Amino acid sequence: MEDSAKSNSESIFWHGFGLILPLSVIYGNIFSGIWTLAGIVLALGLYPLIDLLSPQTTPVRSGNESPQKWLILLNMHVFLQTIAVVTLLWRAHEDQFAWTTFCAALSTAMNSGISGIVNAHELGHRKKGTFMWWLARLNLYTVLYSHFTTEHNHGHHRHYATDLDPVSAPKGRGLWTHILQAIPRQLFSALKVHDDRGRKGMQNPVLRGYLVQILMLTSLWWFLGHWVLLAFVIQASIAIFLLEYVNYIQHYGLRREIGEKHTYLHSWESRSVWSRWTLLELPLHPAHHLKASLPLWELEGYEKAPQMPSGYFALFWPCMFPPIWRRLMDNRIPQET
Repeated sequence: MEDSAKSNSESIFWHGFGLILPLSVIYGNIFSGIWTLAGIVLALGLYPLIDLLSPQTTPVRSGNESPQKWLILLNMHVFLQTIAVVTLLWRAHEDQFAWTTFCAALSTAMNSGISGIVNAHELGHRKKGTFMWWLARLNLYTVLYSHFTTEHNHGHHRHYATDLDPVSAPKGRGLWTHILQAIPRQLFSALKVHDDRGRKGMQNPVLRGYLVQILMLTSLWWFLGHWVLLAFVIQASIAIFLLEYVNYIQHYGLRREIGEKHTYLHSWESRSVWSRWTLLELPLHPAHHLKASLPLWELEGYEKAPQMPSGYFALFWPCMFPPIWRRLMDNRIPQET
């Protein structure tokens, strides 16, 4: 029986599909022209279709894959995210006010939100101060969201699916309304985490992170010009939007009382292999919340967890239209939550 499971085990090879997007974005940024549309076409066009058609299965872990292979994959995401942003800045500096500048910014944003932030989420759960944790910080600075690790680890994981969590949307709330509320609430919530520990003013690392980002933006404008600054801000803004879209769908309508024990019923799970392979197993979200310290290669599915109808890419377009989203999801919300 054990040999049979190992023969059907899911190889890390399939997770290499997640590198297609950053490589395509970098190619487009370098060679310009119609290739600057690469990230947009893939993330918003082709990937949702593949996601819709892909099978839904949970991974079988053989134990044969070395953690070092997974760490190499995560490091590759960090490296390619950095190169993607650098090549965007170069493209914007070369093209200035041109359609290719704006397309490159949007294309790079797809990678920043899908590869960059998702990888930062995974690495941000490693021990604070380690090399992998600092790589997460690097990714977050490329999208101007340096407070995410603090808020996610110390706020969201404690309060998710309750009214105290800025990113857990109650049933009936649309995406656009939710994002307008969630982003500013997270900014202040992250500051409060350290304020409550006595680290106020400039001792608060979240506040220092905000100042570093302001310095980054000022330097881009001063040394490279306003079109480069605009391109960078566009990619960061869209990447943040993609992150908050994911936050929105992961707990939509699943509620628990403040202080109530969390279970697998308080996070949506998706078993779409395309979303799992390209998003570092993020769709196995109940397993992540039940033990946040587990690395992605140890996550598994829960048979009784609430199941999404498809993967994260396929749900993107329905989610853009709240009436369609509610029709799709509201009847799936378990009555127990």
